[in-house]
Amino acid sequence: MKTIGMLGGMSWESSVAYERIANQEVRRRLGGTHSADLIVRSYDFARVEALQEADDWEGAAALLAGDAARLEAAGADLVILCTNTMHRLAPSIEAALTVPFLHIGDAVADAVVATGLDAVGLLGTRYTMEGAFYRERLEAAGLRVVVPGEASRQQVHDVIYGELVRGEVRDASRAAFQRIVGELVREGAQGVIAGCTEIELLLRPEDVDVPLFPSAKLHALAAVSAALAGLA
Repeated sequence: MKTIGMLGGMSWESSVAYERIANQEVRRRLGGTHSADLIVRSYDFARVEALQEADDWEGAAALLAGDAARLEAAGADLVILCTNTMHRLAPSIEAALTVPFLHIGDAVADAVVATGLDAVGLLGTRYTMEGAFYRERLEAAGLRVVVPGEASRQQVHDVIYGELVRGEVRDASRAAFQRIVGELVREGAQGVIAGCTEIELLLRPEDVDVPLFPSAKLHALAAVSAALAGLA
């Protein structure tokens, strides 16, 4: 089994889910007492959030790239970044590594394409919904990407940072997300990507009438598949 290096803690509410999913999947595939072979770097998210708010993406890139290299030096055979938003910095992280870096956008795109859909809604932080770094990854796979309007984008962003990263899951926010999903469907979305790993804490497949693609789960499962390649 290959060792998975995880850059996590952004926030820990979702990265602990990554660990749980990876461990459960390895046990499911290999049985017995098997679990995932992990090396985890979990940040104080307040530090990362401050870099985001300051628009200091260069500083954030230096932080994540440096720690990605340290994960490799510690024995990681592949590295994943347990957050959607910070994949804005994927090129810097990849440049710091000689081992594979598994991009969350590829895991999500593969899952959407496998269902036969060609138009998908994207929910996430404003950085993810409004930036090109994530959308272009999906578009390269042949997908049309639909994002919410300005007011809805702000509401999604505010729920993520004001509630979900703090471990707060509110029914009123779930209802708001359901309404926003409805908007995306009316704009042609055939499914919806939970493009912030914390959204999976709030929005469940049974909450929407179209396929929901949970980015954290899909990413963690892709990492396990890479780690077990040739074994299971």
